[in-house]
Amino acid sequence: MDLALLRTFVTVHRAGSFTRAAALLGLSQPAVTSQIRTLERQLGRPLFLRQARGVTPTSIGEELAHKAAPHLDALVEIAEAGLDDEAFRTLHLAGPPEFTAERALPALTRLTRDPGHDFAVRAAFGTTEEVLEGLSAGHHDLAITTARPRGALFSVAPLCDEEHVLAAAPHWADAIGPVQAGPRGVTALAGVPLVEVHESLPFVSRYWASVFECRPTVSGAVIAPDLRAVLACAAAGAGLAVLPRYLCASAVARGDVVALHEPAVPPLRTYFLVVRTGTLALPHVARAHEWLLRASADWS
Repeated sequence: MDLALLRTFVTVHRAGSFTRAAALLGLSQPAVTSQIRTLERQLGRPLFLRQARGVTPTSIGEELAHKAAPHLDALVEIAEAGLDDEAFRTLHLAGPPEFTAERALPALTRLTRDPGHDFAVRAAFGTTEEVLEGLSAGHHDLAITTARPRGALFSVAPLCDEEHVLAAAPHWADAIGPVQAGPRGVTALAGVPLVEVHESLPFVSRYWASVFECRPTVSGAVIAPDLRAVLACAAAGAGLAVLPRYLCASAVARGDVVALHEPAVPPLRTYFLVVRTGTLALPHVARAHEWLLRASADWS
């Protein structure tokens, strides 16, 4: 059986789509279709069921993927191990702008300073949907997301939890006074402008639901699609904001903003570290993946 056909088959199985697999393999979609048909003729059984959106494996396809994928991944690892140790690789990382800039990139920078870990880093920012699309298309090696992706194409590891803080400039804190949990807390915040990253108020809505047991009833006064800009606007007095603790901790310590409430159980958001299944066989991807997981133990 041709190993190239098996590689194409495993890629389609993981991608769930001939088109997506073609992008990962650097082939045309008709070439991928032709290879799968060739393999199906050799086996005398269909491997995929064609659907309106992508493909799903048959029982024979699942069995073949279960048997073949680990061996193909091992071959990739063997091939990579045989490369010159001095080869300089480029790691392509994608994730949300604030977390990637404040957490992931500084950690990887420390790794790249180690003489034993020679690779360059290229970063891209985007939403979870955008970075997963780029990862599935082969544009990125590692992705940081705020939602756990599903499907055989991706391998996922929880990275860390992000604690959220309700914060505002000191004059707002003085005007509002103590904020209680539950519906009474919302009453104390009535009339205070909101600063957010999107019109849908994703951070405020999550905090309101978790702490105040309701939904926000006003729109944002300032919308800026970067949490660092949201923090700057809140510190300037534009209104209250819900911010990751790691991002606003220094501003709170300086007194630029004040934490308005400290709930017993603060709202959290989980980050995930995602790779395409099989790519941890690549040494530079595996090293960066392990390093970020190790570094995240100190993130809070």
